[in-house]
Amino acid sequence: MSLLIPLYVHPAEDPDAWHRLIARAARTYAVVLNPASGPGDAPDPAFASAARALRSAGARLLGYVDTDYGMRDAERITAEALRHQEWYGVDGCFLDRTTAGRDGLANCRRLVRSLRRAGVSPVVLNPGVHPDPGYARLADLTVTFEGHWSSYVSAFTRPSWAARLAPERICHLVYGVPGPLVPLAVRTARERGAGVCGPVTGEPPNPWAGLTPALVEADR
Repeated sequence: MSLLIPLYVHPAEDPDAWHRLIARAARTYAVVLNPASGPGDAPDPAFASAARALRSAGARLLGYVDTDYGMRDAERITAEALRHQEWYGVDGCFLDRTTAGRDGLANCRRLVRSLRRAGVSPVVLNPGVHPDPGYARLADLTVTFEGHWSSYVSAFTRPSWAARLAPERICHLVYGVPGPLVPLAVRTARERGAGVCGPVTGEPPNPWAGLTPALVEADR
């Protein structure tokens, strides 16, 4: 099981979390960098330093870009992904809040092709739900669940196409996991066909604002 780590806290605000992550960076699928709901308007030296340390430790880096469910212009999205590359040396991108329905698939396909032509790879899509299966064919990794542990336990369902997809193409991001149950969350994701997961103990409005000790031990 690989861990996808969206650590949405500034390195200066919680350096211990970043140090713990750097120490285990080689054991992650990727780390999502999100300086300012995207790359921001100018390079952030603290994030640039953290990114260098993560790369040196063997981590793959993804730049966070919000698609606003298909409402944002594709050229702006591509430009932000390229700023992530220029400023922080990321490998690929994490496209958040992507569309999930068939009506948005064509636009998403054009966006992903544009990103790949620009050298952005891997491309991770986060609709947060099981989308039309065409999305999973576009992406290197698709987040088919993002939600609270209580919902993950009680209301998760998986369509037949997802059961046939290779586990390394599927990710589940679960927040609000009680600390002692983080290893159980990892096992549950594996049993539900996700080869990548990101269980955290945090709660809304920003569950990804911290990296608990339980999380960095979850892949043992």
